[in-house]
Amino acid sequence: LTCCYRKPKTKRAKRFLEKREPKLNENTKNAMLIRGGNANLTVTEVLKDIYAVKKPFAVLYKRKNITRPFEDQTSLEFFSKKSDCSLFLFGSHNKKRPNNLILGSRMFDYHVLDMIELGVEKFVSLKDVKNSKCPEGTKPMLIFAGDMFDVNEEYRRLKSLLIDFFRGPTVPNIRLAGLEYVLHFTAVDGKIYMRSYKVLLKKSGCKIPRIELEEMGPSLDLVMRRTHLASDDLYKLSLKQPKALKPKKKKNISHDVFGTTYGRIHMQKQDLSKLQTRKMKGLKKRPAEKLAEDGGATPKKSKSA
Repeated sequence: LTCCYRKPKTKRAKRFLEKREPKLNENTKNAMLIRGGNANLTVTEVLKDIYAVKKPFAVLYKRKNITRPFEDQTSLEFFSKKSDCSLFLFGSHNKKRPNNLILGSRMFDYHVLDMIELGVEKFVSLKDVKNSKCPEGTKPMLIFAGDMFDVNEEYRRLKSLLIDFFRGPTVPNIRLAGLEYVLHFTAVDGKIYMRSYKVLLKKSGCKIPRIELEEMGPSLDLVMRRTHLASDDLYKLSLKQPKALKPKKKKNISHDVFGTTYGRIHMQKQDLSKLQTRKMKGLKKRPAEKLAEDGGATPKKSKSA
């Protein structure tokens, strides 16, 4: 969203601006992975592995960028607007905060919304695990274990950031063979454990296959450090949805606890005595009943042949 708008001069520029216009259904969120000015080998390998997991919805900056996101976010906001990325992962290393990652800071109107700083205590890369890997662009299944993701506000925001970062594109249908990649996050004893698994479908002798998990990397042992969270008002404003996306309320339709749909129909009052039924022999009226309905008039005799 820019304050000044210039009319495009070419069709290519017009298509470029149309892609960046606000939409009712957002595009898949892209992430940019940035190395700090003093990133060591461990941080560089972490960024490369996360880029391999996130592709093709990621941009890896190969040059080092001297910046401190918690002190000045202008350079990150510039890169976000330039590469059209709403997420980023910044890696750095120093004596005070070794193997440092600033994870998934979301952008709202190209301004930083959330930032969470994590320290890498243990790292196993994709190269170290000699197993088969999932193909590029595979949508992962995300699993979160631990009460801290539901109790603590900082861990709750971290869970939301991780879902935004790794969720991938929104798909209308799912096939069983496509569920082959699992990202598992566990929060226990003040640490966050990230593990990656490949789903193997084995023969079980019935229609439902037997499922096994095979570790494929990368795996990270993380500890939470500093946080920069948006205020409740700004966070609520960023979650606001346009009216066109809100489901329209349907009249006279209700749902119970089990999801059953009930509908109410309004009809005029009916006279059940005039309701047409099937003409069965047992439902025919007797002569006495017809006589009573006619008000006592004698029925006409049938002519004899």
